[in-house]
Amino acid sequence: MFKSRVLAGSFFLLLASSSLHAGVILSEGFDNISTLAGSGWAQVNNSVALGSTGWFQGDPGIFSSQAGAPGSYIAANFDNAAFGGNISNWLITPVLSLQYDLQFVFYTRTEINPPTADSLEVRLSTNGSSSNVGATASSVGDFTSLLLTVNPTLSLNGYPTAWTQETVNFSGLGIPTTGRFAFRYDVPDTSINADYIGIDSVSVTQQAPEPATLGLIAFGLGAAVLGRRLRRGNQVQF
Repeated sequence: MFKSRVLAGSFFLLLASSSLHAGVILSEGFDNISTLAGSGWAQVNNSVALGSTGWFQGDPGIFSSQAGAPGSYIAANFDNAAFGGNISNWLITPVLSLQYDLQFVFYTRTEINPPTADSLEVRLSTNGSSSNVGATASSVGDFTSLLLTVNPTLSLNGYPTAWTQETVNFSGLGIPTTGRFAFRYDVPDTSINADYIGIDSVSVTQQAPEPATLGLIAFGLGAAVLGRRLRRGNQVQF
């Protein structure tokens, strides 16, 4: 009976630990982007020819943040590449577990009445802590999975001019795997494209295992308890 209770207790521990998988595992409001590197974020500007800016603190003179202080967002602009160059500027999240289902949410916008078009990609690498994005404006390195493109056709009015929520739902890989999401500000030919974009209120929420999965765990543990009881019942008593 004692062993059966231990096994049953283990099942409830599994249920409790599985519930820990649910919840926000990344939240970033870009209050001070100088702290991003210390929090595990990476930035790589592969623009050609390289311009005078990378990712920078949001400018409230152009527009205010989605949440927090007016300049509490991260921004990039046409100066990521020299005039006539191609922008490929990466902002890469900290390393995250990809075992369970994830929901990746962020807000983005450009200015009202932009003079030129912008585009932003969301990509994924499943290669652990790698921040390899290659070395050219067209390379993606380990970030081969394209999950979302904001304004893929580079339409002048295709990028949101008010803060707009974007959501990516990722199906977990089911095995212990880590990787990173990445934003890629990707705009060709800055002589005719690229203006200014902001990103704010990034969150990644990890979902708990499905009830069916927990049911299988319960079934397996129940079978183990029954098997132990049957073996005890078949023992010869002296």
